[in-house]
Amino acid sequence: MTDTFSTLTLSLDSGGDVVIKLRPDLAPGHVAHIGALANEGFYNGLTFHRVIPGFMAQGGCPNGSGMGGSKRPNLKAEFSAEPHVRGTASMARSSNPDSANSQFFICFDNAGFLDRQYTVWGEVTSGMEFIDALPKGEPPRTPGKILKAVAA
Repeated sequence: MTDTFSTLTLSLDSGGDVVIKLRPDLAPGHVAHIGALANEGFYNGLTFHRVIPGFMAQGGCPNGSGMGGSKRPNLKAEFSAEPHVRGTASMARSSNPDSANSQFFICFDNAGFLDRQYTVWGEVTSGMEFIDALPKGEPPRTPGKILKAVAA
């Protein structure tokens, strides 16, 4: 039996809560995986290690370098035609399409060049201003943190 989640709430140190509407219709495996990691406390205290103005904010790496993941197996790609636009939540991965694990990114702006190549799993419905407020850089001097992540 798979847990079904409809929202992911990220409480950020940049000022408040980001609510993401989860999209199991697009990426059921990714939604179940992210929801389980969130409710295990995996994302609590992790940083946004790559924040590029006009592009995206990336987080979910346990060592803050962009090279780590959870102890769970990597995910099979669930690519869709859903566009990468402002507020889209999508999975980061290596050059291997089936290498997504725990790292994700949220788009600041339209990024159509990512369409059909990265798994879209959600969309920000409130709190995008707290993503906008994250410290910028690759990595930022003082990276923004996820204080708590909860899937429901």
